[in-house]
Amino acid sequence: MRRTTLIGGHLAVLVGALSVAVLTSRASDWRPLALVILLAALAVLSDALSIETRGQRLSGSFIALVLAMAFLGPAPAVAIALLTIGVDAARERLSRARTLSNVVTYALFPLVGGLLARGAQEAGADPAGLAYGFVVFGVYVATITLNFALTALGGRLWLGYGIGMQVRRVLVPLLPSELAAATLVLAFSVIYISIGIAAFAVLVVALVAFQFLTRALLESEERAEQLETRTTELAALQVGALAALVQTLSLRDKMTARHSAAVARYSRAIALAAGCTPEEQELVHTAGLLHDIGKFIFPDRILFAEARLSDDDWQIVKRHPAQGARVVGKVAGLAAVAEIIRCHHERVDGAGYPRGLRGEEIPLLSRIISVADTYDVMTARDSYRTPVSRQEAIAELRRVSSTQLDGRLVEAFIDLLLGSSVAFQHTTDADFEAELDLEARVRAFVA
Repeated sequence: MRRTTLIGGHLAVLVGALSVAVLTSRASDWRPLALVILLAALAVLSDALSIETRGQRLSGSFIALVLAMAFLGPAPAVAIALLTIGVDAARERLSRARTLSNVVTYALFPLVGGLLARGAQEAGADPAGLAYGFVVFGVYVATITLNFALTALGGRLWLGYGIGMQVRRVLVPLLPSELAAATLVLAFSVIYISIGIAAFAVLVVALVAFQFLTRALLESEERAEQLETRTTELAALQVGALAALVQTLSLRDKMTARHSAAVARYSRAIALAAGCTPEEQELVHTAGLLHDIGKFIFPDRILFAEARLSDDDWQIVKRHPAQGARVVGKVAGLAAVAEIIRCHHERVDGAGYPRGLRGEEIPLLSRIISVADTYDVMTARDSYRTPVSRQEAIAELRRVSSTQLDGRLVEAFIDLLLGSSVAFQHTTDADFEAELDLEARVRAFVA
């Protein structure tokens, strides 16, 4: 029933448009006949040489149609447009519904454009005057807008495409080329008014150059997209390698894996409480998962140490933020994550490592991880040190607030802890596996 109604509506509009075109037709509209023939040939030829890209079609035929509207009249413009779309339909073998929608569109916008040009002439615009070129420019803008509106409406009615989606995917990418085409129409109109029909030689050359340059530009963009795709694929391989390295570290040291997952979860909660954007929350979560990846350089005597470390061993420990940042930074798109990891052992009083940054010099997300890291090390039941209660950990956080840790972030985290709005189970490997899912989390950064 709906399809029948749509077809009936389209046919009614088509009959109405053709009737108006016939009723407004004048014998003078079809002269000079050479101009009618040249514009028709140019429209059909330009359409045959159209450029296909990303499901869209770029053709110079619209330029010929606008010139027909401006220098002939509504009826010839409609006739040339229907000839063009008819040849296209025969060549492309479109569906009946698509063909009907195109025919209605190509009957309406040339009619409206031709009537607009005629109205401008009756209002005093002289087709032989140079200023008329700006009338032609205005007709181009008005009819290309109407053409898109009609096409988008057809897509909405026949295919269910959203209007907003069509604006983003079809209209916006074409605006630069359409502006160039409108300027070309303006230039040709001035030349045609000055030298007459011989200006078509200039138009043909300009159209060929326009479509050639447009094709070259689009091919260049497609090559760039292909290169970006290959880069993304390479990044995916790098992410896979990174995930494998983290998993290897987790097999060697379950506590580090569990700790990384806890820090990631705590850090996201702190970031949310601190007013960070969703992108920053995801960023700090990923950095939290990877913040201790540099520990793969630790020998077992350090990784599983129960006694005080020697000075030499301590120097090795101080290398792990930079080492982790170096590894993560090799993955395309993870430079920001790497920098957060590099700075997560800096202190607000400047006594941290590896660079001795202080206060606001330390990235906010690194300061967030420092708070989460400090708390989890103190409270984890499976750490290498005796865990303390939550209240004892809170007291210690406040003790080192504004010296080791950012005081504002410490208080934000404590509010979360006292409100019981953040917790982490330390007893299962499933927590680590669920939080890890690196390939899903990193995809946003390498896209």
